Amino acid sequence: MYLKFLSISGLIFTISTIISYGQNYPIVDTGVSDFYNNNALISSPSMGQSFYGQDAHYNGNQPSYTNNGNGTITDNVTGLMWEQDMGTKISYSEAFTKATNSTLGGYTDWRVPTIKELYSLSLFTGRCFGNNAVIKFIDTNYFIQPIGNTSIGEREIDAQTWSSTQYTGLIMNGAEAVFGFNFVDGRLKGYPKYNPQTGLPTTMYFRMVRGNTAYGINNFTDNGDGTVTDSATGLMWQKADDGNLRNWENALLYCENLSLADHSDWRLPNAKELQSIVDYNRSPDFTNSPAIDPIFSCSSINNPNGISNYGYYWTSSPLMDGPTPYTDAVYISFGEAQGQMAFPPANIPTIYDTHGAGAQRNDPKEVGSNTYPTYFGPQGDILYVNNYVRAVRNVNSPLSIEYQENLNFILYPNPTESIFTIKTDHDYSQLNIKITTIFGEIVAEYSFEDKNEITIQLNEVAGIYLIYVQSFDGDSTTFKIIKK
Repeated sequence: MYLKFLSISGLIFTISTIISYGQNYPIVDTGVSDFYNNNALISSPSMGQSFYGQDAHYNGNQPSYTNNGNGTITDNVTGLMWEQDMGTKISYSEAFTKATNSTLGGYTDWRVPTIKELYSLSLFTGRCFGNNAVIKFIDTNYFIQPIGNTSIGEREIDAQTWSSTQYTGLIMNGAEAVFGFNFVDGRLKGYPKYNPQTGLPTTMYFRMVRGNTAYGINNFTDNGDGTVTDSATGLMWQKADDGNLRNWENALLYCENLSLADHSDWRLPNAKELQSIVDYNRSPDFTNSPAIDPIFSCSSINNPNGISNYGYYWTSSPLMDGPTPYTDAVYISFGEAQGQMAFPPANIPTIYDTHGAGAQRNDPKEVGSNTYPTYFGPQGDILYVNNYVRAVRNVNSPLSIEYQENLNFILYPNPTESIFTIKTDHDYSQLNIKITTIFGEIVAEYSFEDKNEITIQLNEVAGIYLIYVQSFDGDSTTFKIIKK
C-alpha cells in the first residue's frame, strides 16, 4: 500500500511531495477517506480482513488548489489552471468560441478541456439523492458549481459539465454525443450533442482550462511479463483481466492477493486511476474494439439479450446516491455503457449504447436477494453487479525501507509563499540545486559549498515546481513544491 507519511528528522511530508520527473499526467486522488462494506460505513479494515484494499486505504496525490484571485484556480497537482465560474450554459460550438476569445486572468491560451482533464477535478466524497443535490463532487471552496434550475423544470442534477471529447460512436437512438462529467451526481457519460426533441444544439456548462497540454496523454510500455507501465502516470497495470466476474468484495480480495510479474503490491484502482487508461478515440462502434489501447485486452460479456459486449470494470471508489448511499461502487465501461430504452413511434424496449464506451457509472456491490442483470434509472442502465477486474500498482511506491533510510534531504515549508529551506543531516562538500516548471523549463540553478541548510526564494508565479537536489557525492532527490 502507499505509505501515507514519511518522517525525517521530525518533519513530515506527504508522499506526493516526491515524484518522478516526466510524469505529466499525475492522477489526483478521489478524496475518499471513509470505509464501507456492502451497505454501510465501517471502521478501517485491516490487511487480510474483508473489504481491505478499498479507495480510502490508498492515498495518492491529494487535491490541492490555489485561488489566484483573478477568476482562475490553479490545480497544484496537475499544473492545470481553471476558470472558477463557468457562467451560463452554452452549446458545444459556443464553448470553443468562448475559449478562443477569453482573456481571463490575462491569459489568451484557454481551451475546452478534454474529458480526462475535466475528470481530474472530480471528488468521490460527493453525494446526491436521486434528482437532488446533497454534496457536490467538486471542491466548492474553490469552484463555483451550479445546480439545475428547478424553476424552469430542470432537476437539480441537470448541471452537467461538458468536455471537448466527442464520442466516436453513437448513443441511444443514433445520437451524436459529447462526454461530460456531472459534478452534482458523480457520473461520466456521453450526452446528446443535439436536443432529441428539437434538433437544436444542446446547452451545457463548460469550464475553461489552460496549461499542461500533456495532461491526459498516456505513455504505455508493454513490459513483456503480463504488465503494462504508463510512465505518464507512474502506474503499472495488469495487461489482461483474468476473465472472471466478481462482486465488489471479491474484486478487492483478488487484487490484494494477486502476485504478478514478481510484484505483490497490486490493488483495485480507484475511479480516476482506471479512467486514466480509457482511450476515447476508440469504441466498439468506431474501431470494433473496447475503448482502451490495444496493448491491453478486455474480456466480453453477453447483455440480457445475449449480444456480446466488452465488460464493465470495478474500481475501489464509492458512489453515494439515494436513501441507501453506501450500497454502490464505481465501474468504468470499456465497452458500450448499455441501457434499455423505448423510443417513438414503436416504443419497444430495446438495448442501446446509452452512455458511450468510456462512461463511468455505478453498480450495487453485491447481488443479495435480487436478480441480475436488471435495468435501472431513466436510461435503463444494465446492472450486472459481477464485473471484471484490472489490477494496478505504483511503479515507484511504496518507498522501500532502504530508500527511506538513505533519503537525506528535507524541504519545508510546502506549500510556500516564496521562501523555502532545504536541509540535510549529512556534511556534503557541494550541493547543486535546479528548479524547473513541471514542463522542464529551468527557472533557477544554484550551487552551494559546505552547507547543510539552504534557504531559497522562489520568485515565480503561483504553481507547481520541481526541485532537483544533487550532491557532489552522488546522492540526489526530487521534490515537488507548491508556490502559493
